Amino acid sequence: MSTRFWCETAWVNGQVATGVLLTADETGTLTSVETGIDTPPTIAEVVPGLTLPGGVNAHSHAFHRILRGRTHGDGGTFWTWREVMYSVAAKLSPGNYETVARAVFAEMLAGGYTSVGEFHYVHHEPDGTPYGAESQDERPRGDVSAHDEPRTHAMERALARAAASAGLRIRLLDTCYLTGGIDTDLSAEQARFGDGTIDGYMDRHTALSEFFATEFPVGAPGESFVHVGSAIHSIRAVPAANLPRFAELDGPVHVHLSEQPAENKASHAAYGTTPTQVLARSGVVASNLSAVHATHLSEDDIVTLGGAEANIVMCPCTEADLADGIGPARELADAGATISIGSDQHVVLDALRETQSMEAGERLRSGQRGRFSPAELITSLTEAGARSLDLPVGELAVGKACDFIAVATDSMRTYGSAGEQIILSATSADVSMTVSGAQVRVRDGVHTELGPISELYRAAFAALGMED
Repeated sequence: MSTRFWCETAWVNGQVATGVLLTADETGTLTSVETGIDTPPTIAEVVPGLTLPGGVNAHSHAFHRILRGRTHGDGGTFWTWREVMYSVAAKLSPGNYETVARAVFAEMLAGGYTSVGEFHYVHHEPDGTPYGAESQDERPRGDVSAHDEPRTHAMERALARAAASAGLRIRLLDTCYLTGGIDTDLSAEQARFGDGTIDGYMDRHTALSEFFATEFPVGAPGESFVHVGSAIHSIRAVPAANLPRFAELDGPVHVHLSEQPAENKASHAAYGTTPTQVLARSGVVASNLSAVHATHLSEDDIVTLGGAEANIVMCPCTEADLADGIGPARELADAGATISIGSDQHVVLDALRETQSMEAGERLRSGQRGRFSPAELITSLTEAGARSLDLPVGELAVGKACDFIAVATDSMRTYGSAGEQIILSATSADVSMTVSGAQVRVRDGVHTELGPISELYRAAFAALGMED
């Protein structure tokens, strides 16, 4: 059995092609990409507008979405925002987190993303005790995959189930979080993030990877929705002496890097150099590293990251919301780094607006237009994110997953946009269809299986006791 989509226009091999026929096999993997097909076959679903490869959200904290529109009343700083975030983290259980994440992941799909890197650190009970058994009242109603025997990795399983049920491809970035700051113990709010020691993290990470390999086995590109990776929360949360252990791991390694000037100041005080150079001394800066934010870098930092061909994950809407600053994306790209996009705390879940915001920030800080071309912006949203997460997505090409979005070219926002320049005019309101694994997941803003996404959020806030 195969599935076919005939696209009016589509982004193929770095340009807009017309009459594109996509054929996927029973696993949801593309087996044929044909261009110049003037008439749609009768067995193909017609996709109007411009079809783009599905957006890759390379940095997400799913539960942060709960804070949207709730942290602006008194201005504040990144650090006061963090206290509100901790209050939400304290409410999470495996059951309600699955409900929350399901809503967030459905909104991601509606917003133009088909894959996500979930930077996950809420591992344990609020007091830091590892999860054993999920009690019946913790489980979401109707969850037939939860069992009565003792469970480990309960929070991680909740996120994986939420992503799989929504049809969002996930790289679960299992995060190491050992200290509350350099040479500072975890606070009570942070206790559930920690594993005690680097050996504790490594043991749990290995067990998690092995568990998921059985529960969510990796198959063909189109059918594998759950993957595991690793993350260093930051050099504030993982002592420098422990960092070399991450060079031993295979696959993607992500890290929050120089998001705030205070982090750089603390790094200089403790280690005599920048966070980037602390990582470099530890052997962690390599082509599998993704540095998230990378906002406050020295010229040497840019050379180090670029020379290693590292990945950079810019999260411009969050960086603007938290007044973090504007990172040197153009300079990093010119130095050899690969620039991708993340939504972080989900100020918006709009792949197009997030991408536009990176270019907007570049223009504001440089006084120049066209810092990234439309083609480069599309690459950052798609292929670059796929590289960051090491997922078989990001291109409409044979052997890749059949993941794509259809962007309306005739809306009041996009009418008249020339070809790929629509990346700078469209928003999530123009995403008429989202497909992953060759299945239509969202059509006109409504999830095809889960229903209206606003109702998913109603359930999520109720599960957290935050209806008001």
